[in-house]
Amino acid sequence: MKTKILCSLLLLLLAGSGCSKYSFSGAATTAKTIAIDQFFNNTDLAPANLGQTFTNRLKDYYQQNSSLRVIPENGELHLEGTVFDYRINPIAPVSTGNINDPNVAALSRLTIGVKVTYEDNTEPKNSFKERSFSFYKDFDNALNFTSVQEDLEKKIIDQILIDIFNATVANW
Repeated sequence: MKTKILCSLLLLLLAGSGCSKYSFSGAATTAKTIAIDQFFNNTDLAPANLGQTFTNRLKDYYQQNSSLRVIPENGELHLEGTVFDYRINPIAPVSTGNINDPNVAALSRLTIGVKVTYEDNTEPKNSFKERSFSFYKDFDNALNFTSVQEDLEKKIIDQILIDIFNATVANW
C-alpha cells in the first residue's frame, strides 16, 4: 500500500515538473488578452464575406480553446492578416476514351490561404510577420461546387485555425 502511494506521489511530482507555462486550456502563454483585427479578403474568387467569416471564427476559436479574452484593441497578443489565396484546381485527370475529346478531371481541389502577422507583447521572440497558412480539400467534379462550397470552406478554415493557434499561443 505504501509503495502504491509513493509511486503515485512520484508520478505526480514528475508530471508537474517541466510544465512551467502550459495550461489545460491548450495555450502556453502568460498573456490574458488578445486583439484580432479584421482579416481582409484579397482574392478574386472567394465569397465577399470570407474575410469576416474567417475573423469571427478565429475569435471564437481563441475564446473556446484558451483562457484569453478577445478585446477590440491593445491586447497583450495581436493578430492581423489577409485571405490571399482562394483557388480551385483540377486534379485526378481521367480519359474520356475518345482521342478527340479533351481529358477531364474527376476531382478538383479548393485551396484557401491566409497571411498572418502575430505580435506577442509578453514574449516578443514569439512574434512573426506575414506567415502563410493554407490548406485544401478535394471534391468530386460530379458535384456542383456551390452545393459543397460551404462545407469545404468550413473544413479548410478549421485546419487553418488549428495551425494558427499552434503557431501562436500553443508554441508548436
